[in-house]
Amino acid sequence: MSDLQKALHKKLPPVIPVAAGAGGRRGSGSGRRRRYEYTPVSWDKYWEKCEDIEVSEGDVFRVYRKGSTGPLLCLLHGGGYSALTWSLFAESVTDMVECQVMAFDQRGHGDTCTTDDTDLSADTLAKDVGRVIEATFEDKDTHPPCVLIGHSMGGAVGVHTAYNQYITDLAGLVVIDVVEGTAMDALSSMQSFLRGRPQHFNSLQNAIEWGVRSGQTRNAEAARVSMPGQVKK
Repeated sequence: MSDLQKALHKKLPPVIPVAAGAGGRRGSGSGRRRRYEYTPVSWDKYWEKCEDIEVSEGDVFRVYRKGSTGPLLCLLHGGGYSALTWSLFAESVTDMVECQVMAFDQRGHGDTCTTDDTDLSADTLAKDVGRVIEATFEDKDTHPPCVLIGHSMGGAVGVHTAYNQYITDLAGLVVIDVVEGTAMDALSSMQSFLRGRPQHFNSLQNAIEWGVRSGQTRNAEAARVSMPGQVKK
């Protein structure tokens, strides 16, 4: 294990145990529920700026930023998530290296509003990446070299963006958890997965707790900051 891997491993949060099912011991399950905090956490604990960037008439993207010097890490979230899912990563990576980080809610996600939120084609999403970066760094003299980092759907979008050269000064591409063959095989079970998601929650705290207990994330801190960007009031 390299020194970088060791440093990253030390920063990983403890794994939250999955709650016992109907057959589990009642006392043990209730103990876990009291143990973790599910109140929402504001974005500004992890980010320095929250901006609504208009890239064209009617297309306004929610952008979060941290840092102002060094190369740019542009973070692309997965399907059904939002930019805030990168919050803990943004905090950690800027502590380790000099860089600037940005993440934005992609079309049809979070607090981004476009003229057609249903157009989720790979080419449209990839062009959005280029447009958001260009609109965020309008001054060409301050346009930093960019590393695209994408998770799941965001990884696929990042590949499409890089291949079609939709951004300038691309310095690198990181793709996380994207295996097209496996993803295609999983499509048949997608409907049952979506049916298992609640249509509404009684409170934001309930949504955060569901996010942790359902396994959507095992990190309660991540759920507390990211879940508000995944539900509509």
